[in-house]
Amino acid sequence: MDPRPLVRLAPSILSADFARLGEEVAAIDAAGADWIHVDVMDNHFVPNLTVGPMVVKSLRPWSSKPFDVHLMVSPADALVEAFAEAGADILSVHPEAGPHLHRTLARIRALGRKAGVVLNPATPLSAVEPVLHMVDLVLVMSVNPGFGGQAFIEGALPRIAALRRMIDLCGREIALEVDGGITPETAPAVIAAGASVLVAGTAAFRGGPGCYAANLAALRG
Repeated sequence: MDPRPLVRLAPSILSADFARLGEEVAAIDAAGADWIHVDVMDNHFVPNLTVGPMVVKSLRPWSSKPFDVHLMVSPADALVEAFAEAGADILSVHPEAGPHLHRTLARIRALGRKAGVVLNPATPLSAVEPVLHMVDLVLVMSVNPGFGGQAFIEGALPRIAALRRMIDLCGREIALEVDGGITPETAPAVIAAGASVLVAGTAAFRGGPGCYAANLAALRG
């Protein structure tokens, strides 16, 4: 039996070819992706602009895998319902993106979607503690959000380990996801620290569809 923990891969379409985005989602799905990660940026909360609910809706027929939607928007509340209706399975928000995190998470759950909280590199881990009982996912950013292709911040490793202990103590099934600078070189330490889901953009989509299966296999180690 393989002693390594089961780790899910959530390739980020931020690094896909946007001219053929549906085909890219289908290709990465066929290559072995567990989730499809969608980075939503508003050029306000983060310095970039990406996709809206209409794009998520248009991509939904291309994969039956869970759509893991990371809302880097502020305020987030106004968009939660639209992304849920578009086909998001998981909706993750930042504590800084609205005045009432508990209310936002409750709304996501009321819409029948899984709820996540995202912690930026400078966001204290304590920000998630009061709502840990109502989340399905905690996403640790190992870069500052806004752009793909950034280098992994080593200081994320003790944060991941601390969150792993926090989640284990709470006794609930909560995915611990890590996003930013994930490569075959950085993934082993992230997994060892306790991550259960890895988001990878550049490392997943490098080389085109013919390379996707090998890219994902390299990330799994």
